[in-house]
Amino acid sequence: MNELEEKFYETGVVPVVVLEDAEDAVPLAQALVEGGLLSAEVTFRTAAAEESIRRMTEAFPQMLVGAGTVLTKEQVDAAAAAGAKFIVSPGFDLEIVDYCLKKKIPVLPGCISPSEVAQAVKRGLTIVKFFPAEQAGGIAMIKAMAAPYVGLKFMPTGGINAGNLTEYLSCDKILCCGGSWMVKGDLVKAGDFGKIRELSAEARKLIDTIRK
Repeated sequence: MNELEEKFYETGVVPVVVLEDAEDAVPLAQALVEGGLLSAEVTFRTAAAEESIRRMTEAFPQMLVGAGTVLTKEQVDAAAAAGAKFIVSPGFDLEIVDYCLKKKIPVLPGCISPSEVAQAVKRGLTIVKFFPAEQAGGIAMIKAMAAPYVGLKFMPTGGINAGNLTEYLSCDKILCCGGSWMVKGDLVKAGDFGKIRELSAEARKLIDTIRK
């Protein structure tokens, strides 16, 4: 595995974060780090995403912080300038993928069909997102689709939680999972970073048990 793949594997779960206010970025990142999750995918669904990524990467340089729900080249540039270490798109957007490759920015496009996976492999990608995971067939679909592609790893996201994490992380085709159960919007809005730290620590313990 390359360095990025190793970091994804070590973290096990990448918290998928939606931040309405950049002021929440640092305390949220601190809660994740203290809970043992040294990663975050900050989604570009809000205007606070770019500044949130900047603050998180500056405060916690050891974190693997990326940008999610990236839909335009402008968002790629903004995320990279803010310090994002990887780009995630919900679907296989050829323009976004090729733009990131040209800029040498790691990109994980969403792939839920063999045709999309084939396009990713053809471009030299070794990690792809599988979204929405549960709705698109879950672990059974990943195993079936991944069989012909020996070197490819998946980051399933969507419907994954503490209850089904073991099923996913036990599969050798899964590098890590994206999840939002430890960073739910209501917890962030309430400023309940103690609960986020607690849920992150529980996730860390579960990951370490699965991958002992």
